[in-house]
Amino acid sequence: MDELLLSKIRLAIIGRLVTAQWASFSDLQRSIEATNGNLGTHIGKLVDAGYVKEEKRFAGRRPQSRYQLTRLGRAALLRHAEVLRTLADAAGS
Repeated sequence: MDELLLSKIRLAIIGRLVTAQWASFSDLQRSIEATNGNLGTHIGKLVDAGYVKEEKRFAGRRPQSRYQLTRLGRAALLRHAEVLRTLADAAGS
C-alpha cells in the first residue's frame, strides 16, 4: 500500500486530478472542502513525492497555483488500487 495515499485528503486530491488536465488550488479546495493550510500541506507532500506537478503564475497581481497528476502519481494510484482490490478479494474468499 502507498502510505501517501492512505490520507483521505491526499487520496481526494489525486482522485480529483485523475480526471482533470489541471486544477487550481481554489478548485481543489472547493471540491475537497479542506482549509487552505491543510490542503497546502497535503499538496506539498504529493509534489515532493513527484505525484503532482505544481505550476505557479500570476494573473494580474494575484498568485495562482495549479496542479496536474504526473505519470508517477497515476502509477501510484493504480498500484494502490490493485493492493486494495487484492485485499478485498482475499476478504471475500
